[in-house]
Amino acid sequence: MYICILDEKGEVREHRNIRTDGNIFLQMITPYRENIVVAVECIFTWYWLADLCQKEGIPFVLGHALYMKAIHGGKTKNDKIDSHKIAVLYEAV
Repeated sequence: MYICILDEKGEVREHRNIRTDGNIFLQMITPYRENIVVAVECIFTWYWLADLCQKEGIPFVLGHALYMKAIHGGKTKNDKIDSHKIAVLYEAV
């Protein structure tokens, strides 16, 4: 799964593919944990991450790709590009 972490200025701090594993995810976000919000595209595999975030007290936001026009209307679509666009969309809220 692709992870994209932006700082408060919108600068990319992390943007890479990781194995879909809760421990790896938690390790990766540790330096950012104090101010992090996890925003995810609604696909069939988001449940485990929502459950993990709830257990860990991490804010979690789920968005539907069809309604995120920056993703749905894009000419190029892949997980790396989508993860960055979701992070930017959430930051704009």
